[in-house]
Amino acid sequence: MDRNGFDNDLYMKKQKEHILERIQQANGKLYLEFGGKLFDDYHAARVLPGFDVNAKIKLLYELKEQAEIIFVISAGDIEKTKMRADLGITYDMDVLRLIDNITRLGIEVNSVVITKYAGQASADAFMSKLTMRGVKNYVHKPIKGYPTEIDFICSDEGFGANPYIETTKPLVVVTAPGPGSGKLATCLSQVYHETVRGIPAGYAKFETFPIWNIPLKHPVNLAYEAATADLNDVNMIDPFHLEAYGETTVNYNRDVEAFPIVKSTLARISNGAFDYKSPTDMGVNMAGYAIVDDEAVRDASCQEIIRRFFAAKCAHRQGKGEKDAVDKIKLIMRQLNITPDIRDVVQAALDKAEVSGMPSAAIQLPDDRIVTGKASELMSASSSVVLNAIKALTNIDDDLTLLSPIILEPIAELKTKILNSHSTLLNLDDVLTALSISGATNTLTARAMRALSQLRDCEFHSTQMLQAGDEDMLRQLGLRVTCEPVYPSKELYF
Repeated sequence: MDRNGFDNDLYMKKQKEHILERIQQANGKLYLEFGGKLFDDYHAARVLPGFDVNAKIKLLYELKEQAEIIFVISAGDIEKTKMRADLGITYDMDVLRLIDNITRLGIEVNSVVITKYAGQASADAFMSKLTMRGVKNYVHKPIKGYPTEIDFICSDEGFGANPYIETTKPLVVVTAPGPGSGKLATCLSQVYHETVRGIPAGYAKFETFPIWNIPLKHPVNLAYEAATADLNDVNMIDPFHLEAYGETTVNYNRDVEAFPIVKSTLARISNGAFDYKSPTDMGVNMAGYAIVDDEAVRDASCQEIIRRFFAAKCAHRQGKGEKDAVDKIKLIMRQLNITPDIRDVVQAALDKAEVSGMPSAAIQLPDDRIVTGKASELMSASSSVVLNAIKALTNIDDDLTLLSPIILEPIAELKTKILNSHSTLLNLDDVLTALSISGATNTLTARAMRALSQLRDCEFHSTQMLQAGDEDMLRQLGLRVTCEPVYPSKELYF
């Protein structure tokens, strides 16, 4: 398992200090564009072992007396029902989820901005839902010539045509459920309105990746490229920072390409109060200062790149992703001289499948032992390997059966005779339900059930792509899942 390479306490301390310093520099109000995930940032935790998956929201909690949040979502993303792949929910539903979670923490949610609005009916329905639930919401329509026509953008017909969102705290966090939502434009629009009203306001950006003060080709930064392979993001040396300060720092192509326009726009609307020399200057990320074991971080990042490689191959096989993304990650792997062989569970699962002649899976336990399982007429490979894993974790003899046919057969009968399923195969959800029922009367099963929590952050590999139910349950258990790009059957409805 990963050893800690990241000091989260140090990170939180430095990050909070730096944001407070930037608020002070704004001399009034700071609009902070907040990228990445507020909750459950598992990518960061995987490549920076020791990183708290909820570090960002805990940081905002510590700043809650000074901060309020504006959520941004594109009307086009609502119309297209764009999904968060890790959660399986649409962007608009994720906004509602985030508002609920943040409100429970006592952090103030100011409003929701629907950007790029052009009369989309689904956006109207979402705004109506927000209004009915008492959430303030605003519409930003496309601005002609954005982002290049700076004279028009910085006028009453440009940003001035957007509604002014009244805020009361010195820190306004502008965040979104995903990229391309319009966070930057919303920040700049608000800075424009504040300046018109004589209120000093500035802008800064908080993105965890790429990490600006580690090498360009460091595995952490290359893991970010692998994670965004479908977006064609490319890490690069910040040429503006190099020219201004003679220092080599890392940024990514979209920020570097947009910087001259953002700099000119920000200088215009803030009367030169924030004269940034580079996109790196705009950032506030302190993650690089909290890496305390570079070797551990490098190893963890290489493992993440391999996981992204398998995910890209499966997405391409299912018609959900492009081959270019697979090829890009292959190139990253070549730069680091790594192959899928460094992921131990891969070969273990393939060996089990070869010996058994059945679809198989493998899990690497916290003590680095690897257990395997194969599919049967009754159980999926995922179900089998999870049962074998919790038996190994609790030192239950492998020959002992945790679930008797008396419990499993009625579930199979329910699926086929009542729910009209074509398959008697019990997926992981079925098996864990049966396990919990059995645990009420069987102390051995109850002991095994308690070991499920130890599977969090364990590595998992399957020799075939998973049914949605198995994949969702494995991710809920916290396993780090990869699969071979092989369909589990010839049936088209998968």
